[in-house]
Amino acid sequence: MATAKKAPAKTATAAKAPATKAAAPAKKRTPNAAFMKALTPSPALAAVVGSAPLPRTEIISKLWVYIKANNLQDAANKRNINADAKLKELFGKPQVSMFELAGLIGKHVK
Repeated sequence: MATAKKAPAKTATAAKAPATKAAAPAKKRTPNAAFMKALTPSPALAAVVGSAPLPRTEIISKLWVYIKANNLQDAANKRNINADAKLKELFGKPQVSMFELAGLIGKHVK
């Protein structure tokens, strides 16, 4: 008969962090410059987000605004986006996953 071994009990002093250490100030995260670079959209993408140069993050945000405004998310699976005429030209297929979105957009920016 095998019996389970009990783990040794931890002492209260070992579990507590030393009170003498001062809390280090949290470092502010710096944004990656590659994401903040303004990119010019292709004519197909400009039909959805506008023709002004935008950072990649803003392009994705404006694309989601367009998707939500036109009710293009699949009702059964919200992770899928049903393409209308403008997005079909952009994506090249009738339905895409939200995870494919950034990769497909990368082909339409300079």
